[in-house]
Amino acid sequence: MTTPHQSSLDLAQRLKTNVQVCDVVLARDLSTSLREITLHGGAAALAGVPGNDVMVRVSDHSGSFTRRRYSVRSVDEQLDQFTLWICTVHDGVGSQWVRHAQPGDAVDVVGPRGKIPLDPDADWHLFMGDATGFSAFYRMAQSITPPGRAIFIVEIDHDDDARTAVFDEGLAVSAIFVSRLGRARNDPGGLLSGLAALALPPGTGHAYLFGEFSVINVLRTALVDRGMDDEQISRKAYWRIGRKNAENGEPEKEKS
Repeated sequence: MTTPHQSSLDLAQRLKTNVQVCDVVLARDLSTSLREITLHGGAAALAGVPGNDVMVRVSDHSGSFTRRRYSVRSVDEQLDQFTLWICTVHDGVGSQWVRHAQPGDAVDVVGPRGKIPLDPDADWHLFMGDATGFSAFYRMAQSITPPGRAIFIVEIDHDDDARTAVFDEGLAVSAIFVSRLGRARNDPGGLLSGLAALALPPGTGHAYLFGEFSVINVLRTALVDRGMDDEQISRKAYWRIGRKNAENGEPEKEKS
């Protein structure tokens, strides 16, 4: 087995997590905006629990390396494989890697990462964001113990991006797919309209907001206005319009 780059070994040690060189075994388009990448090696150790992500070391056209973070869609421990659903609408080093990845390619992977697990005490779960959230949304929802309820409000760029998944028969599932219709990617209007069409269920809920930085902050405010406590809302900014992600694969933090 190939040894990870020293920077990956150092990073994993600092983060107290795992690192391995993984091989691409499958790379295919799921829709106009989504591509599926399946990696082999260290699946259970790297993928963690539903809601976790991994850091992948990728290079740009100049040969410079950086890291990008991707939520895990599913894990097959028997085959020692894990799958990522990655949105390719953004122009950046991560999207370049995703578009050109082929079986046989090897990449350093560090994981698991992330601090947003499924809330085990919630009666219903609301997953909101753009197509970058599908991977996390569906893996998390498929881990809900019936009876329970999963609600999806997802903004898509193309009709074929409205991907679905198979869930336990005991789980109540509903989805609202909102077409972007040319809106700017930091315009929350589409998702707000989807939320306005939803009557929040009775009982205790938890919302998971994954997507563009400013959009998820607006959605958080809208949910608080609808009566949810801040503790019931988890936020994960995958990207921020007009800015490249930092070398850790996430948007730069706000400076106080």
